[in-house]
Amino acid sequence: MELPEGLSTRPLTRDDASAVYEVMAAQEAADLDEVMIEEADIVSDWSRASFDVEGSTIGVFDGDRLVAYGEVGTAGRCDAAVDPAYRGRGIGTAVAHWMQDNARSRGIAEIGMPVPQGSPGDRLLEALGYRVRWESWGLALPDGTMVPVRDVPEGYVVREADPSEYEQVWAVQEDAFLEWSDRDRETFEDWHASVTGRPGFEPWHLRVVVDPAGAVVAMAWVQFGMETAFISRLATKKEERGRGLAQALLVDSFAAGRARGARKSELSTDSRTGALSLYEKVGMVVTSTWVNRGLVL
Repeated sequence: MELPEGLSTRPLTRDDASAVYEVMAAQEAADLDEVMIEEADIVSDWSRASFDVEGSTIGVFDGDRLVAYGEVGTAGRCDAAVDPAYRGRGIGTAVAHWMQDNARSRGIAEIGMPVPQGSPGDRLLEALGYRVRWESWGLALPDGTMVPVRDVPEGYVVREADPSEYEQVWAVQEDAFLEWSDRDRETFEDWHASVTGRPGFEPWHLRVVVDPAGAVVAMAWVQFGMETAFISRLATKKEERGRGLAQALLVDSFAAGRARGARKSELSTDSRTGALSLYEKVGMVVTSTWVNRGLVL
């Protein structure tokens, strides 16, 4: 990597998660005027057995201080960040080229990453030839707004998932997500590690709708932190859609968060799902816009 004099690089380890969080948080604070990332996000992603932290990451250091990092996931999903105090020195470009080389060496045909629309990262990737693959949005319920209650069909129940149902929860999520996401199916082992292995996980974070036979037909994963209930994943079986199950889960998930002290109710979606209008209809508003830029290698 071609870097300014005095900087060094090395692969990262799980012990570097806190330092990576600090760099990503500084970048988000500069680009978005708020910090959305949590250290738990990094820890849970890196806890998957399929993710080789040292083989998939690079850290840029000024002495002992991490000032930039990059990572390449198994499906070509990349993440990177540069401390705003170190921008304008070619570090982001060097990390971007490292990610391309790392992906090529592992036989990955295409890489991509989400960046806030119009941010320095967005402009850099555009200059490097990355195209916009899809848009995504962060949404929140304004103060005083409640998602309208919608009853589920007779015999259906909305509740916390039992651990014995976690494999069903995973299957509902993956079946739904793979209708629009171009990636391999996540293994149950990786899903379980990243969800239940997320720091602070509690069983109430997984919410489900079960049908009269007791089968899981819809799911939501609530991440709770920084006084926020954030629905990270929301999915309904294809044959059960149009019956209000997703809206019922929104009501249930946000209520569960508020009961435990959450002051904010948030989620995200992207243009591949077609769900933006659903969330806007129940009173949620867009708070941030991101683009996922990709590059065929």
